[in-house]
Amino acid sequence: MPKIFGSKINGKEVMFMQVLKCFPGGKFKVLTMSYDDGRTADRKLVEIFNKYGIKGTFHLNSGLLDQPGRIGPDEIKDLYQGHEVSCHTSTHPTIARCPKEQIAQELLLDRIKLEEIVGYPVRGLSYPNGSHNKQIRELLPHLGFEYARVVETTKGFGFPEDWFQWKATCHHNHNLMELGQQFINLHKKQYLYMMYVWGHSYEFDNDNNWDLMENFCSLVGNREDIWYATNIQIVDYFNALDQLKFAANMKFVYNPSASSVWLSVGGEIVEVKGGQQVELM
Repeated sequence: MPKIFGSKINGKEVMFMQVLKCFPGGKFKVLTMSYDDGRTADRKLVEIFNKYGIKGTFHLNSGLLDQPGRIGPDEIKDLYQGHEVSCHTSTHPTIARCPKEQIAQELLLDRIKLEEIVGYPVRGLSYPNGSHNKQIRELLPHLGFEYARVVETTKGFGFPEDWFQWKATCHHNHNLMELGQQFINLHKKQYLYMMYVWGHSYEFDNDNNWDLMENFCSLVGNREDIWYATNIQIVDYFNALDQLKFAANMKFVYNPSASSVWLSVGGEIVEVKGGQQVELM
C-alpha cells in the first residue's frame, strides 16, 4: 500500500501522501533523438537506434524527397517504422524571411505529403535553418502542430516551458559522451529528466565519426531505467498527465485520456489507465 502521512490541522488529524508524476512504468528519465533533412545516412542511424532500443524523430522536407542523397517516398514508411516522421517544411526555406502565406503553405504541404506517406497525423516540426519568430510560433497550433524544435541547446536535462521553442540538450558533436554519462548517473527520483540529442545523419559521414553515435547508444541504450520515446510521444504523455483529474482530498484520480499514465503515490508506482478512475488511498 502507498505510504500515507498524517498531520494535525486545528487539532484534527489530516491524512495526505506525496503524489509524483512519472514516465511509463514509473521511470523518471526519458531519452529522445531528433534528426533533420531525411538524408540516406538515416538508414545507418536508424539501424543503430534499433539495435539499442532508442527512438528517433526524423524531420523531413517532402518537397525535396526526389533529390539525390535523400530518403525517397517509397522507403520512408518502412525505414522509420517505430520512430516518428515529422515536418521540416516542404522545401527548407529560412521561414522567418518568408511571407506568412508562404510559411503556411510550406508547413501544410509538408504535413499533407508526409501524412499521405506514413498514414498517421504528423504533428511535429523542426525549424529549417533554426528560423522562427513569434508570428510563426503563434501560427503553428492553428496548422495542427504541437511542438517545434529549435537549434539552440541547454546542456541540461530539463523540459521546455514552450513546446514551440523546444531546445535539445546538445548537438551530437558537442560533449555527447560526457552528457550521456551525466544522464545515466542521475538518480534523484524526485525529479523528471530528459536528454534530447539533435543533428543531421550526414554529419557522421562528413566528420567520419559514426563510432561516436555507436558508443553513445551503447552507453545509454537498452536500460531499464530510461524511457525511450519520440518527440511526439513525450508531448502526448505530458498532455495526458496534465489532463488528470484529482479529487480535492487526493483520494482518487480520473484519467480522461485514452492513454495510461503512471504516478508515484507514497513511493508506490500506480498505473492510471485511460478512461479509468483509480483509488489512491
